[in-house]
Amino acid sequence: MIVELVLFKSPQGMDRAAVLENAKQSIPRWRANKELLRKHYLLGDGDGGGLYIWPSREAAERAHDAEWQAGVEKRTGSKPVIRYFDLLMLLDNENGTVTEWPEPDKPLLVAAE
Repeated sequence: MIVELVLFKSPQGMDRAAVLENAKQSIPRWRANKELLRKHYLLGDGDGGGLYIWPSREAAERAHDAEWQAGVEKRTGSKPVIRYFDLLMLLDNENGTVTEWPEPDKPLLVAAE
Protein backbone atom coordinates (compact mmCIF):
# COMPACT_ATOMS: atom_id res chain seq x y z
CA MET A 1 0.00 0.00 0.00
CA ILE A 2 1.31 3.44 -0.94
CA VAL A 3 0.71 6.90 0.47
CA GLU A 4 1.33 9.68 -2.02
CA LEU A 5 1.71 13.25 -0.77
CA VAL A 6 1.16 15.91 -3.44
CA LEU A 7 1.80 19.57 -2.58
CA PHE A 8 1.55 22.73 -4.67
CA LYS A 9 1.28 26.47 -4.12
CA SER A 10 -2.28 27.70 -3.75
CA PRO A 11 -3.22 30.32 -6.35
CA GLN A 12 -2.89 33.88 -5.06
CA GLY A 13 -6.05 35.44 -3.69
CA MET A 14 -7.98 32.21 -3.13
CA ASP A 15 -9.59 31.88 0.29
CA ARG A 16 -10.60 28.58 1.89
CA ALA A 17 -14.09 28.65 0.37
CA ALA A 18 -12.71 29.16 -3.14
CA VAL A 19 -10.13 26.40 -2.70
CA LEU A 20 -12.82 24.05 -1.41
CA GLU A 21 -15.14 24.85 -4.32
CA ASN A 22 -12.29 24.23 -6.76
CA ALA A 23 -11.48 20.92 -5.03
CA LYS A 24 -15.10 19.77 -5.29
CA GLN A 25 -14.82 20.01 -9.08
CA SER A 26 -12.20 17.24 -9.00
CA ILE A 27 -14.42 14.73 -7.19
CA PRO A 28 -15.86 13.09 -10.34
CA ARG A 29 -12.36 12.52 -11.72
CA TRP A 30 -11.14 10.83 -8.56
CA ARG A 31 -14.32 8.82 -8.03
CA ALA A 32 -13.88 7.45 -11.56
CA ASN A 33 -10.35 6.24 -10.77
CA LYS A 34 -10.99 2.71 -9.50
CA GLU A 35 -7.40 2.33 -8.29
CA LEU A 36 -7.66 5.22 -5.82
CA LEU A 37 -8.60 4.00 -2.36
CA ARG A 38 -8.78 7.32 -0.52
CA LYS A 39 -7.94 10.98 -1.03
CA HIS A 40 -7.57 13.65 1.64
CA TYR A 41 -7.77 17.23 0.39
CA LEU A 42 -5.27 19.49 2.18
CA LEU A 43 -4.84 23.23 2.67
CA GLY A 44 -1.97 24.86 4.55
CA ASP A 45 -0.27 28.23 4.74
CA GLY A 46 -0.05 29.04 1.04
CA ASP A 47 0.00 25.38 0.04
CA GLY A 48 -2.64 23.01 -1.17
CA GLY A 49 -2.41 19.34 -1.85
CA GLY A 50 -3.67 15.86 -1.44
CA LEU A 51 -2.82 12.78 0.54
CA TYR A 52 -3.70 9.73 -1.56
CA ILE A 53 -3.85 6.04 -0.66
CA TRP A 54 -3.06 3.72 -3.57
CA PRO A 55 -2.52 -0.02 -3.93
CA SER A 56 0.81 0.65 -5.70
CA ARG A 57 3.18 3.39 -6.75
CA GLU A 58 2.44 2.54 -10.37
CA ALA A 59 -1.23 3.38 -9.80
CA ALA A 60 -0.25 6.73 -8.30
CA GLU A 61 2.09 7.51 -11.16
CA ARG A 62 -0.58 6.67 -13.74
CA ALA A 63 -2.99 9.12 -12.09
CA HIS A 64 -0.42 11.88 -11.70
CA ASP A 65 1.28 11.63 -15.06
CA ALA A 66 3.06 14.45 -16.93
CA GLU A 67 -0.23 15.75 -18.38
CA TRP A 68 -1.83 16.00 -14.92
CA GLN A 69 1.27 17.69 -13.50
CA ALA A 70 1.28 20.24 -16.34
CA GLY A 71 -2.38 21.02 -15.57
CA VAL A 72 -1.54 21.69 -11.91
CA GLU A 73 1.29 23.98 -12.93
CA LYS A 74 -0.99 25.87 -15.32
CA ARG A 75 -3.71 26.31 -12.65
CA THR A 76 -1.46 27.17 -9.73
CA GLY A 77 1.70 28.63 -11.27
CA SER A 78 3.90 26.00 -9.61
CA LYS A 79 4.90 22.42 -10.26
CA PRO A 80 3.52 19.89 -7.80
CA VAL A 81 5.91 18.22 -5.40
CA ILE A 82 5.18 14.51 -5.12
CA ARG A 83 6.47 12.14 -2.44
CA TYR A 84 5.75 8.43 -2.02
CA PHE A 85 5.67 6.42 1.19
CA ASP A 86 5.18 2.74 1.96
CA LEU A 87 2.08 2.56 4.17
CA LEU A 88 3.23 0.23 6.93
CA MET A 89 0.38 0.49 9.39
CA LEU A 90 -2.81 2.45 10.03
CA LEU A 91 -4.16 3.15 13.51
CA ASP A 92 -7.89 3.96 13.22
CA ASN A 93 -9.24 5.14 16.56
CA GLU A 94 -12.73 5.75 15.12
CA ASN A 95 -13.13 2.08 14.24
CA GLY A 96 -10.85 0.70 16.96
CA THR A 97 -8.58 -1.07 14.49
CA VAL A 98 -4.95 -1.32 13.58
CA THR A 99 -4.22 -2.44 10.04
CA GLU A 100 -0.76 -3.55 9.04
CA TRP A 101 0.26 -3.87 5.41
CA PRO A 102 2.89 -6.54 4.89
CA GLU A 103 5.35 -6.79 2.09
CA PRO A 104 3.74 -7.50 -1.30
CA ASP A 105 2.23 -10.96 -1.79
CA LYS A 106 1.65 -11.52 1.92
CA PRO A 107 -1.77 -11.41 3.63
CA LEU A 108 -3.23 -8.23 5.14
CA LEU A 109 -3.39 -8.19 8.94
CA VAL A 110 -6.25 -6.41 10.73
CA ALA A 111 -6.56 -6.42 14.50
CA ALA A 112 -9.48 -5.08 16.55
CA GLU A 113 -8.60 -3.30 19.80
